[in-house]
Amino acid sequence: MNVTNFVKFEFQSLPENVAFARACVGAFASQIECTLDDIEEIRLVVSEAVSNSIIHGYNNRRGEKVEIMVTIIDHDTLEIIVKDYGKGISNLEQALEPAYSSEPGRMGMGFTFMRSFMDEMEVISQPGEGTSVRLKRNFRVRDESVLA
Repeated sequence: MNVTNFVKFEFQSLPENVAFARACVGAFASQIECTLDDIEEIRLVVSEAVSNSIIHGYNNRRGEKVEIMVTIIDHDTLEIIVKDYGKGISNLEQALEPAYSSEPGRMGMGFTFMRSFMDEMEVISQPGEGTSVRLKRNFRVRDESVLA
């Protein structure tokens, strides 16, 4: 594994920072040879992960910290880690089910979207300590599979 480039930043748990995180990660990911659709998918998963941190991790409490680390590996793989220090997920298996949401009226499709647009998704969560979502996508593998 050869780290080509990385960025790490943190911001307050404000709803307006979802768009900020989306834009930052999308711009950073554009260093990889990929399509505009690929970038939009990356932006979508970042929106979902950051929104989960703000809405579920912090119960929309302002002023808490969300961290993002994005790494480009071997020029063609993107790894995104979104971390919060909120309430954590008490039942991770249930939270990963499609259409489940701990908030009535929400679609509960965030993890489903993340899983569908990425090659790997790992969620680590401890009640009372927070949640870390690691997302990984290799663009070379996807291109080769389309051509096969």
